[in-house]
Amino acid sequence: MTAQLALGTYRCQAIPEAAVRAAASGAQWVDTAPNYATGRAQTLLAPALAAHPLLNVCTKTGYFTAATGTDAVNDGVLNQDQAAAGHSLAPDYVRWQTGRNREQLGRDRLDLVLLHNPERAHPGDRPALHRAIRDAFAVLEEAVTSGHVAGYGVATWAGLEEEAFTVGELLALAAEAAGGQHHLAVVQLPVSLVMMTPIVQALHGRGPLPAAADAGLRVMASAPLHGGELPAMVDQELADLIRPGLTPAQACVLAVASCPGVTNVLLAASGAPHWKEAADAVAQPSLTAAKLREITGVLASP
Repeated sequence: MTAQLALGTYRCQAIPEAAVRAAASGAQWVDTAPNYATGRAQTLLAPALAAHPLLNVCTKTGYFTAATGTDAVNDGVLNQDQAAAGHSLAPDYVRWQTGRNREQLGRDRLDLVLLHNPERAHPGDRPALHRAIRDAFAVLEEAVTSGHVAGYGVATWAGLEEEAFTVGELLALAAEAAGGQHHLAVVQLPVSLVMMTPIVQALHGRGPLPAAADAGLRVMASAPLHGGELPAMVDQELADLIRPGLTPAQACVLAVASCPGVTNVLLAASGAPHWKEAADAVAQPSLTAAKLREITGVLASP
């Protein structure tokens, strides 16, 4: 089954308009973070979320702007050195940022809160990183119990590929944090025809995507167009190999949306034509596993 399109607000140039357009088109999810749009993304989203109460929101905790770091220091949740790092998984900070997310988004209950690139916290030290993730998960479990968060997860750029943690380890850490039944619900990672490792692994029944699917986790594929660079790298011949009649951008999106285990494809489409182009692509029947193997084989050839 082809994955659903969701609005990603990283590098989105017109967040309020894009959110309204996404909701009107039937998209169910919008993804954001407190450091996007130089710290303004969540407040820019709030009116659209108020107007479309059925639109689910996924936000994050981890990275923060310098101004947010100053606020966190003033509120006593970070010290100066921690604020200077621009990233934290400290429990007091996670608790504080989750509350701030709710205020900025205008939602008393957040659908998802993700640890943002947790691998940044303790590079090269897996035991310390896993303790930090577990302790942050414990705070998010508290937020679930209080009714302020429905579920949580991890948004990573390199953590899964570099095996700073695996999906199985995240599930175990969540169970430990919860003392049993946990609310880990999602992983977000880059999946594209540039960052093909998750696709290739999934086609062999390995890697994070099958592990997440087997656990019933939502999988949000980020950067499907590799920051907008992919359409210029994919010629029409390759697009026709993927699915005749599609544009290069559509072909790239369909390939990601067809990957086993992916449930949502995050697209930061600021303009209506780009959003419609991608929406038309995910409305297509999924590519077969055989076709995906052919595509990845062609791209992996020297």
